[in-house]
Amino acid sequence: MTLHVATRQQRLIASLAIRGPSLRAHLSGLLWPEFPDARALESLRVSVHLISREVPGLIVNGGATLSLDERVEVDVQRIRSQIQALQDGRYSGSPASLLRELRDAELLPGWYEDWVVFAQNRLTEDRLQALALVARKSLAAGDPETATEAARATLEIEPLYEGAVSFLIEGELQRGNPGAAIRAYERYREQLEADMGLQPSASLTGLVADLLDRQTAAEHPVADRIVTAAGSLLGVRPAFRPL
Repeated sequence: MTLHVATRQQRLIASLAIRGPSLRAHLSGLLWPEFPDARALESLRVSVHLISREVPGLIVNGGATLSLDERVEVDVQRIRSQIQALQDGRYSGSPASLLRELRDAELLPGWYEDWVVFAQNRLTEDRLQALALVARKSLAAGDPETATEAARATLEIEPLYEGAVSFLIEGELQRGNPGAAIRAYERYREQLEADMGLQPSASLTGLVADLLDRQTAAEHPVADRIVTAAGSLLGVRPAFRPL
């Protein structure tokens, strides 16, 4: 069953979901910064009353502190716990299943209040690190398919994340797709130069150096690059005539 509450109540529920138990004074200033303290506290009190009437038991009133009932499952907190478990080496699920969750874990899209944007940026940074870690672990485990998917998901968020490009290239090479590896490198090189005026690092270029040399050799055969005697700088006539 889906329950609908007004926007003001949504903001309060969202703040408690993202930030956890919070002081009333902090919540009132966070959600109604344009109001004097007394009016902001009154607005908070009214919102708590309306939520308690519309969704009984959702908010726990601890006097000076408010929180969501411990039985409420918050998806962003679940994602954060999984990310932490992955970083600590405690994650017991499959990297592929975590990848699916991380790829689509956007926090409150369309919300632009400062406190929401801060939380969005924090989660995005956590997702980037976790996706890169999934890619690295998958490569080490001999699972290039998951590694390349994780690397692409990382680059969808941050196209200039060089570490993700290296994982993508290594994944494509493990899969036997040298052409895809070169294309991934070239896309990154062109975008990095266009956006930042920089070139890829030597370590990244080293991953595809042999492939680039072979590509250059195939495009410019040796016969096209050697100046023959007949076409030498001295012209078609020999420099000396025999006696």
